[in-house]
Amino acid sequence: MERKCGVLLPVASLPSPYGIGCFSKEAYEFIDFLALAGQTYWQILPLGQTGYGDSPYQSFSTFAGNPYFIDPEELISLGYLSQKDVEKTPFGKNKTQIDYETLYFNRFELLRKAYNNSPYASEPKKKWADPKYDKDRKAFASFIKDNKTWLQDYALFSAVKKHFGGVCYIEWDDDIRLRKPAAMKKYQKLLADEIRFCEFQQYFFMKQYMALKAYAADKKIQIVGDIPIYVAFDSADTWSHPELFELDPKGYPTVVAGCPPDGFSATGQLWGNPIYKWDYHKQTGYKWWMERIAHTFRLYDVLRIDHFRGFDEYYAIPYGEPTAEKGEWRPGPGYALFETMKKELGNRKIIAEDLGFLTPSVLKLVKKTGYPGMKVLQFAFDSREDSDYLPHNYPNNCVVYTGTHDNETMRGWFENDQLDPADKQMSLTYMGVMPGDDISPEHIAERYIRLAFASVADTAIIPMQDYLNLGDEARINMPSTLGGGNWCWRMKKGATTKKLAKKMREMARLYHRL
Repeated sequence: MERKCGVLLPVASLPSPYGIGCFSKEAYEFIDFLALAGQTYWQILPLGQTGYGDSPYQSFSTFAGNPYFIDPEELISLGYLSQKDVEKTPFGKNKTQIDYETLYFNRFELLRKAYNNSPYASEPKKKWADPKYDKDRKAFASFIKDNKTWLQDYALFSAVKKHFGGVCYIEWDDDIRLRKPAAMKKYQKLLADEIRFCEFQQYFFMKQYMALKAYAADKKIQIVGDIPIYVAFDSADTWSHPELFELDPKGYPTVVAGCPPDGFSATGQLWGNPIYKWDYHKQTGYKWWMERIAHTFRLYDVLRIDHFRGFDEYYAIPYGEPTAEKGEWRPGPGYALFETMKKELGNRKIIAEDLGFLTPSVLKLVKKTGYPGMKVLQFAFDSREDSDYLPHNYPNNCVVYTGTHDNETMRGWFENDQLDPADKQMSLTYMGVMPGDDISPEHIAERYIRLAFASVADTAIIPMQDYLNLGDEARINMPSTLGGGNWCWRMKKGATTKKLAKKMREMARLYHRL
């Protein structure tokens, strides 16, 4: 990767009138802002449909997109919805916070209305049955055919899940839970219209997203996407491909994913995702993984692989354990998976999320792949010892961040009473702050951004909250916690001013990242 810079901002965090960021005009305006600010990359979080805990890392499908991101404005312009339909739909009252409960009970109802009043409905109304819409129906049929390897299972999964009141698939009737052929046919027929509605949502998600991606490309903005290493247990992936995971004969996990206890968590992190049956994946030539990664590269220009160390060794916790304390490390697929990927998909731009405690074998794997790792400034300042996260220790081939979606904002970090005073002072001394210099909160984030930009790291990506110098009210996620505002923050409309763009562009020019 060349010496460039970018901004981290989830799609969900964009402003919009619809309760959550989406592929609306505000997304296009943000791309215009990035171009004006001299940026090269827009890093987003996973685009999947959020499930348990509203986390984009716990999606109902590793392939499907989040229907919340569909822009209602296009549905209005096509005549599927009226302006009144949208205006009377509640999306949540707080413009800087996502109200997922309100969205869940209203957004799908709005999309269903659009589907029923469109040429794609199972039985289109007279207006939409006109042959002049056959071209639209043909494009829809082509989309379904081109994505059948995942779309059929996802749409059926979603329809059956709704049929059973939204409970986890492990609680469905045994015949459909275990995918008995007779049950599959039964529910495909019984829920045919709901299945088609799910396909409709995916069609418009992809149609709108690819238009946005093309616009970004025209503005020379590359999108950095994110692929979680694991899939959610309650997902179309686990239900449709149980052979890929460590499950017992009844479909329950035997082990689940997480991280062991460390300085940040005394009992570790219990994620609960099913663990891959890596021997089986190897026997298939990593077929499912190749399909998954190929799909992500249709969506993104650069791919950030989450929890990269899990490919070297992964932490397996016995299913049913209340904490992550009793897990064990097991060998992952190692370089074989990436060797296969390079042969089948070619050399692609990939960022390895190699944060946390790294063993020599993990470091060896990252080096062998050639992928740039991540450096986070908030991890750098330990007054007791030197750190790989300090800029003077960076290799060129890395991506530096002030923080990530799992960290405090830079201002929040600096103002946190729990931050060791010696570590805070070390960070100031490291940046050359002298006694009497201005270290007021209003300007503190910019100092750390400049430190990242001045480093030798080829790429610098900064969370938008740090450019806006926001405190922890703008934090995206606190790992190992549910609720409490996680995944809810949204940027205020009008925050991306021309003045800010000019300042960011000058910084990019000064540090040769333009």
